Amino acid sequence: MRETVGQAGRATVQLMKGAGLALVSYLFIALLLFTAVATVIVVGAGVLPETVLLLRGMAGFKRRQVAAWSGKPVPEAYRPLTGELSERVRTATQDPGTYRDLGWLFAHFGYGLVLAYVSLIVWPVGLLVDGVWCGLLRRPAVVLPLLSRLADLDAAWSTALLTPSPEARRSAQLAERVEELTVTRAGAVAAHGAELRRIERDLHDGAQARLVALSMRVGLAKRAYEKDPDTARKLLDDAQNQAEEALTELRHVVRGIHPPILTDRGLVGAVRALAASSGLDVAVDADGVGGTKAGGKAEGEDVPRAPAAVEAAAYFVIAEALTNAAKHSGSQRAWVELLRTTGRLRIVVRDEGRGGAEGASPAAAPGGGTGGSGLLGMRRRVAALDGTMDVTSPVGGPTVIEVELPCAW
Repeated sequence: MRETVGQAGRATVQLMKGAGLALVSYLFIALLLFTAVATVIVVGAGVLPETVLLLRGMAGFKRRQVAAWSGKPVPEAYRPLTGELSERVRTATQDPGTYRDLGWLFAHFGYGLVLAYVSLIVWPVGLLVDGVWCGLLRRPAVVLPLLSRLADLDAAWSTALLTPSPEARRSAQLAERVEELTVTRAGAVAAHGAELRRIERDLHDGAQARLVALSMRVGLAKRAYEKDPDTARKLLDDAQNQAEEALTELRHVVRGIHPPILTDRGLVGAVRALAASSGLDVAVDADGVGGTKAGGKAEGEDVPRAPAAVEAAAYFVIAEALTNAAKHSGSQRAWVELLRTTGRLRIVVRDEGRGGAEGASPAAAPGGGTGGSGLLGMRRRVAALDGTMDVTSPVGGPTVIEVELPCAW
């Protein structure tokens, strides 16, 4: 009997929550009428998207409540309310989820209160009947279990009203995907612009300046050639040095665009070379990722290589992570893992440094393994290829950067 009363109590709490939400729905219906009038006269059109967001919040609360009672999640599907006011109003009025939630709101206002009233009647009758039934006749309770059935009925009706149709779910997923691609495209454009500015700066401050100095020395050498051969020879020697330095600068710029070592050795070989020159003791573990070792010997024969864009993104992410680990983490060791999975390239970079990057915004420099601007650049490179990036870096370490890139092997 005690277990029956406890279950009945939990069911009653569930029903009372529904009744409270139904009473809130009554107030919300008045808000809807105000919003409708304000929208019709245009003056309050800006209220409509916010009202729809509030409606989504109420429906979301009911979904969580039903899931907690039944143990089965209730799916949702909404189009994102973003953009200019006119676009948000259009989305709010055209989203099937809005009308689905409205239908639930009006229906729940009725059955939520009715079921709560019925539960209040069941309690005194149940205590009386079940008390005698169980106490004297030693039989299982028959009335109080009705409360659980009422809560099940509330959950079933709410689930039926709030579950989106397959078409609505696909439409919402498509709209969300378009929104996500819009954001990643903006990030990719910004990253591309930053890369172009970096290349222009490197060419202007490096190779171009050295080529100008080279031209001046050659000109001076030509003038001094007949009158002072020794000076001309010295100027030509300086010009040769300037030419070699300019070539070095150009190679540096080329490596920043697409490192030749990626073409020569593949991702694994390039990462091993990167690890050797990072200043840290870096262990590289590659599983199922194609590449070649120095000297042209195969590393992982018959293993296909990732596309060039994926290899380049992976290389730059690892390079940035190791650079920041060497500069900021205080660790002497790092680990790089490359793993080939079905349709994905997984990258994990870990150091045992001081950490502090966990939860940092991409625009703010954390105090640990990865700097803010570097983290932002890494995220943009990954997002441009529709990949994912997670940073875990509690204070005290370790810092773990996990990246997954789509890859047609």
